[in-house]
Amino acid sequence: MKNALRGRTGLAVLGISALLLTGCGNAGSADDTSPAAGGSAAAEGGTSGDVAVDGSSTVAPLSEAAAEQYRTSNDAVNVSVATSGTGGGFQKFCAGETDISNASRPIDEEEMAQCESNGIEYTEVIMANDGLSVVANPANDWAQCLTVEQLQTIWGPESEGEVMSWSDVDPSFPDEPLDLYGAGTDSGTFDYFTEAICESGSGWSGTGRSGWMSVV
Repeated sequence: MKNALRGRTGLAVLGISALLLTGCGNAGSADDTSPAAGGSAAAEGGTSGDVAVDGSSTVAPLSEAAAEQYRTSNDAVNVSVATSGTGGGFQKFCAGETDISNASRPIDEEEMAQCESNGIEYTEVIMANDGLSVVANPANDWAQCLTVEQLQTIWGPESEGEVMSWSDVDPSFPDEPLDLYGAGTDSGTFDYFTEAICESGSGWSGTGRSGWMSVV
C-alpha cells in the first residue's frame, strides 16, 4: 500500500486471489447482433459486437490488458471493463447483464442458484493468485506484528463500539484512535478476509464489525 493512510495510525486490508467466469446467457457478446444485446451486424468475414466485463477491481487490470490486446485484432468488438466489486459483478452476471465476471473469490451457492434460475451457464477460469495483506500506517511504530487473535479483536463483530483504540487491542499499545480501512462490502477481498479472520472468532455471526472506511 502506497501510504494511503498518511497522517493516521490506522490499519488497512488489501488484495486476494483472482478468477473470472465466462458465461452463456442473456448478455450481449461478440457476434451477437440482436437489438437487446446492442450488437451490430458483423463485418463480412470478421467479428463485431459487445463484450461486457464487470466485477472485482483486483482482476480488472488483467481484464483491461486482455481487452486491449483483443482489440488489436478485433477492432469491431467493443469490450467494456467495469468494477462493481466481486459481489456486484456476480449479481449482474447471474442476471444475464454481463458476459464475463471478474472475481476475487469463488462464486457462492446463492449466486450459483441465481445463475441456474436465469439459465446462465458458465466456466470458471483461475487467472492468478495473489496475497492479502494487513498494513499499518508508517507512523504506527508499535504494531510491528499482529496475531490472528489480535486481528479478530480488531475486526470481529463483538468489537463493535468496544475496541476503539490501540490500547484495547493490546495493553502495551498506546491509547491512540484505531482507524480502520478496508475493501467495500461488495468486494471479494472483504468476503475472504471477513471469513478467514472473523469466522474463527467466538463472536462470528456471518459478518465483521462496521464503522470502518472503505478505500477500495
